[in-house]
Amino acid sequence: MSHGALPAAEVLLGELRAFEPGLWSGADCAALAVRLAAVEKACAAARVRAAARAAACGALPGAGAGDPAEWLARQTGTSGPRAREELETAEALAALPRTREAVEAGELSLEQAREIARTEADAPGSEAELLGVARTQSLRALKDRARKRRMDVLNIAELHRRRRGARYVRHWRNELGNVCGRFELPPEVGVPFVNRLDAETGRIRRAARRDHRTSAPATSGSSSATAAVRGAGDGTGGEVRAGLVGAADAGLEPWEAYAADALVRMFEGGGRGKHDRADLIVVCDLNAWRRGHTHPGEVCHVIGGGPIPVEVAKELGKDAFLKAVLHDGVAIHTVAHLGRHRPAELRTALDLGPPPDLDGVTCRQDGCDRRYGLEWDHIDPVANDGPTSYQNLQPLCWQHHQHKTHTDRNRGLLTGRHAE
Repeated sequence: MSHGALPAAEVLLGELRAFEPGLWSGADCAALAVRLAAVEKACAAARVRAAARAAACGALPGAGAGDPAEWLARQTGTSGPRAREELETAEALAALPRTREAVEAGELSLEQAREIARTEADAPGSEAELLGVARTQSLRALKDRARKRRMDVLNIAELHRRRRGARYVRHWRNELGNVCGRFELPPEVGVPFVNRLDAETGRIRRAARRDHRTSAPATSGSSSATAAVRGAGDGTGGEVRAGLVGAADAGLEPWEAYAADALVRMFEGGGRGKHDRADLIVVCDLNAWRRGHTHPGEVCHVIGGGPIPVEVAKELGKDAFLKAVLHDGVAIHTVAHLGRHRPAELRTALDLGPPPDLDGVTCRQDGCDRRYGLEWDHIDPVANDGPTSYQNLQPLCWQHHQHKTHTDRNRGLLTGRHAE
């Protein structure tokens, strides 16, 4: 970094103070937002490196000078733990020159770099793969891939022990007197819980949408698409449900509000999963099942939850209806129907996700990594004589499925009697 960085930072700060979006075109604002995102990431990296150097020289001024993380937190208006993570990430990047270069160039955020650094420490050789994910996919996709790499190198029994030890439920009252809570559950318990909760939430919201549309006054252009937010996660496992929804949905409550209703209904003994799929799917190699443990290259995992010990899979299987999927069984690519019905073997294969991971499905739309609330879309619509086959079905979240249907309709592909 040249000594011109300090005056350049002052110039940039002055330009940003004078920035008035209303004087710019929409296209220019979009281009500026993209560029400022890169600048922001590069500035964050430089900020942390500068703070670390100042601390090493004993040059931190004012309150918090004895604790670099506390001092940095004061300057950035963030928490001490967040600042400490940033300093630790900057230190770890000294051993990862490719990731460090990407961060300094504004290609990656410090949070992305942290995921790469901690995974490389636990699973050496992960950096190149994770850099590719970080550059092309979302932070959530990077965290999913990094978590999988870290779990792959852990002893399964030790991983299971840690998961069991980390479980908790906490609840408290907030300033409104509402009861709040957080929880952590191991995957063999948590995955079926959230799958059932998500299914019940969708069921309640669909009923609310029907009631809302019945009572709402008719408006022109109700089929047009508008952007809306259907709730947001807190970064600890929830998800932002944003996308294209019909104009008639504008008066509905956020997704999270219906999830609260669904949780209460489930606790009271109501609620159920999806009628056409299991709440929990376990994939296990037959040889590992017979042997009682996996060998390298064999899998035993919960879809959407990661690897589990074979004995846990067997315990789960005692009260379950089991489906066997054999590599030399039905050739799924040959299963095709002209209607919408998906036969059992096709549904099973679709829910497993693409081989060789067989770790479930995510929304196929580029840049979208939602796992819950997915719907199976016919790439070539049924109304256009598209078959119900493995090759012609893709998982899409509700919002992107609505957008795909809207696009198909505009292309004249939904004019037949099966029109969606």
